[in-house]
Amino acid sequence: MTIEAKIIADSISEEGNRLTTLQLVYPRFIHSEFMTHRMFSRNASSSRAIPVNKMIEAVRTNPAMPIHWGANQPGMQARAELTPVKRTVVKALWHCAAYAATGIAYAMSALGAHKQVVNRILEPFQHIHVVVTATEWGNFFALRCHQDAQPEIQSLAASIVHAMEHSEPKKLAPGEWHLPYVTDSERLNHTTVDCIKMSGARCARVTHVNHDGTTASLVPDTKLYNQLTTAMPPHMSPVEHQAMAIPSSKFFANFRGWKQHRWSLERSQ
Repeated sequence: MTIEAKIIADSISEEGNRLTTLQLVYPRFIHSEFMTHRMFSRNASSSRAIPVNKMIEAVRTNPAMPIHWGANQPGMQARAELTPVKRTVVKALWHCAAYAATGIAYAMSALGAHKQVVNRILEPFQHIHVVVTATEWGNFFALRCHQDAQPEIQSLAASIVHAMEHSEPKKLAPGEWHLPYVTDSERLNHTTVDCIKMSGARCARVTHVNHDGTTASLVPDTKLYNQLTTAMPPHMSPVEHQAMAIPSSKFFANFRGWKQHRWSLERSQ
C-alpha cells in the first residue's frame, strides 16, 4: 500500500506567506476525508480517464489497503488491532475482494462497458494521485495528525509534514509566479503567460508528462489549457494552483498573500 507526498513547487512571499504544491499518492478510500478541507486547491486522477486494463493491473499488483487492522469496538476509532491470526485472515480476505473485483471489472469491460462504469468497481482498492496547493495547512494538520484520525490519513498528513519540513521555499518578489510543474529552463525560454498555461495543463493531468507518456511541451499544454478555460462550462480547478506573489497578506480566493490565477481569470471574463 502506497502513501507518498512529494513537493512540486514551494514558494514564500516577501510577507512570509508560504505557498506549497505537493503531489500525493494515497488510498482512494480516504479521498472523501481529504476533500473536506476547503482551503486546498486540488486536482486528482480520475477513474473515468484511466484505461480499465491499467487499473486492473494496478489493483492486482499494489491494491490500496488499510495500514491498521482495527478490532470491532464502539465508536469511530479502532484503538486495538485484531489478533495476529485474525489480522492475517482479514488481510487475505481483503486481497480476495480486490482480486474478485478485478475479475468482475474484466468481464464488464469485455462486454463493452465504458471505463467510467467499470473502474467504479475497482475504486475501493485504488490509489489516487492528487496535486494540492495551499497556504493554509494548520487545520488539516491539527485534525489529521491527531490520534483520532483514520490511520491512513494520519500517515498522509505525516508525509506532508515531513516533505514540507525538509523543503526550503523559494522566495519570490511581488509579481513573480508560483508555477507547479514548470522547470527553471522553461521559465527562461517561455513567457510568463505560456508558463501559466503549461502549469495549468500539467496540474489538470496531475503530472508533468502527457497521458501517452510523451514529454509535456508548450503546444499540447496550451491546447489543453484553452480547452479547460474556454469550455462551456469551463473547468477551472487546474488554474487554481498558479499564483502571483503580492506585497500583502490579503486573501485571494483560498490563498493568503498570493493572487490566484483562477481568481484573476474569472474576473477578466
